[in-house]
Amino acid sequence: MNITNLVRENIKSLKPYSSARDEFKEFTTEMVFLDANENPFDNGVNRYPDPQQISVKQALSNLREIPENQILLGNGSDEVLDLIYRAFCEPKQDNIITLPPTYGMYKVLANINNIEEREVLLTKNFEPAVAQILNVTDTFSKILFLCSPNNPTGNSFSNKTVEELLLNFKGLVVIDEAYIDFSSEKSWLSRLNEFPNLIITQTLSKAYGMAGIRLGICYASSEIIAILNKIKPPYNINELTQKKALKKLLNKNKVKHEIEKILEQRNKLIKKLASISFIKKIYPTDANFVLVKVDNAVKRYNQLIEKGIVIRNRTTQPLCENTLRLTVGTKSENKKLIEALKAI
Repeated sequence: MNITNLVRENIKSLKPYSSARDEFKEFTTEMVFLDANENPFDNGVNRYPDPQQISVKQALSNLREIPENQILLGNGSDEVLDLIYRAFCEPKQDNIITLPPTYGMYKVLANINNIEEREVLLTKNFEPAVAQILNVTDTFSKILFLCSPNNPTGNSFSNKTVEELLLNFKGLVVIDEAYIDFSSEKSWLSRLNEFPNLIITQTLSKAYGMAGIRLGICYASSEIIAILNKIKPPYNINELTQKKALKKLLNKNKVKHEIEKILEQRNKLIKKLASISFIKKIYPTDANFVLVKVDNAVKRYNQLIEKGIVIRNRTTQPLCENTLRLTVGTKSENKKLIEALKAI
């Protein structure tokens, strides 16, 4: 596959903005910096941040065993996804494929960028319907979005199905792995270099507990990353985010411990949910949440709100009638949830 053929014509010829810190990259060296029109009084954030976030990328490279030139960072995964749209999808001409029920921002970003969205529902087992997906594609189908583990269903897609799509879809395949750290399945990062059209997105919002700093990660071929770097804002990751992210990435033991605690609580929560009379089904999950089918999702959602517990009502989503999505909380939060469910 020739990735260049997928890029928008105006992006191919685009000359990216060159910031002061792109022209002089040794900005941590003891120098007199009079190049970027910054305030000279040191307060920790008076200088522009590293536009390529080298320290954070080095930490991620060591952690995931992916070269730094195959990593792009965004202001949350949503910025990463938006950059992919803007680099590869021509407004009013191209289309993308989504597989509902899935993460809602794929649709929102398609609408923002004036890109046609073609929906192919997952099967009853929440798996991609390969034949139907390939049947709705055409020469203008640029991106296929696979959320695995999927939100809101919680399941991981089978490797065989994903591989079939990677081999047969003629555009980019974006695998959203926001919840991969909670899964027993391997990340597709281990096979990144097998498929030139594969893009993998991850985040520090879930397993790393840093939703507030807004840091999303994109892994792809160096060719794709170079294209995305052409159009990303010059200082899209601020200094405070970079410092906070680096500190957490270097503390592997703490992250591992927190993931283990969440998985332990997930297993205990699932066992206790089985005793709630109005819960009709508990869906298998590889994420830090559990999707359950109840007798009346709207009623149960409102009852929980009255008891001070906020969960997510997913009953409006395709294939998700009368379902509630429950995030795994702390031991005490999960106890309060179970007590509330029993009480109502």
